[in-house]
Amino acid sequence: MEIIQDTTEFYIEQKTAVAIGKFDGIHKGHIQLLSHILGQKERGMLAVVFTFYPSASVFFGQGPKAELTTRYEKRKLFEALGIDILIEFPLNVETAATDPKEFVEKILVRQMHAGYIAAGEDLSFGYKGMGNKELLIKMTEASGYKVQIIDKVYHENREISSTFVREAVEKGDMVLACELLGRYYSFEGKVEAGNRLGRRLGMPTLNLYPVTEKLLPPKGVYYSRVLYENCIYPGITNIGYKPTVNATSEISVETYLYDFDRDMYGKQIVTELLQFKRPEQKFENVQELKRQMERDIAEGRQFHS
Repeated sequence: MEIIQDTTEFYIEQKTAVAIGKFDGIHKGHIQLLSHILGQKERGMLAVVFTFYPSASVFFGQGPKAELTTRYEKRKLFEALGIDILIEFPLNVETAATDPKEFVEKILVRQMHAGYIAAGEDLSFGYKGMGNKELLIKMTEASGYKVQIIDKVYHENREISSTFVREAVEKGDMVLACELLGRYYSFEGKVEAGNRLGRRLGMPTLNLYPVTEKLLPPKGVYYSRVLYENCIYPGITNIGYKPTVNATSEISVETYLYDFDRDMYGKQIVTELLQFKRPEQKFENVQELKRQMERDIAEGRQFHS
């Protein structure tokens, strides 16, 4: 997948099928939208995602900075889906003031050679978000592209949206989050050294330290699994500050894998959260912590079996 970033000066020669949006979470609604541009590859078009970086909500201070998917995670997901080109268009004072008609004529038509545009009902672009689906449709004849307005996807009579997914994650409802995303909510990163207490207790863990822009679920213990080198390893994960043994304010995603004893420091892994088990708690001493960890692990084995 080609990535165009940090520039407004680019040109795509081949005809493109374009999807425009923020794509936070890349949930089932997004997948439905993206499937339409991916379908145009059979007609010889390139599947192109156009998104702003930073997002409009972050740039204008209208929404939370923590996102369901980081920039790196979005790139990996788009590539896995089969997107040919990802445009991370720089959003700044100048580009935010672009007239909507100019955005269509200059960027979509001339620079991106758009022949097909898939859009949701609530699409907005250009100055003050004044560009919408009606403008796109109005300009089809003069600009020579086709527009497909995509129906919303629903879960139990509610529209699937990034807001809906965010609510599920913030409540720790990882089962619902999975249903909305079409995959487990996850964290990706390199395994880093912790305080090695788990190893001293005979329960070694893999530690990830999530980036600040990643949305965290409630602190606590989760049934989980780790993806590494095309293999899946069941486990149990603690998200939090480890209050019994740690005085730091740095939050970690710490996972114990059953019957696993490999040196994983520096390895890139994905930790997926399957279901919330219990909230994080502080114990009187390390012995009480160990007993609770043993109970968590035993119950986790039963859950995964």
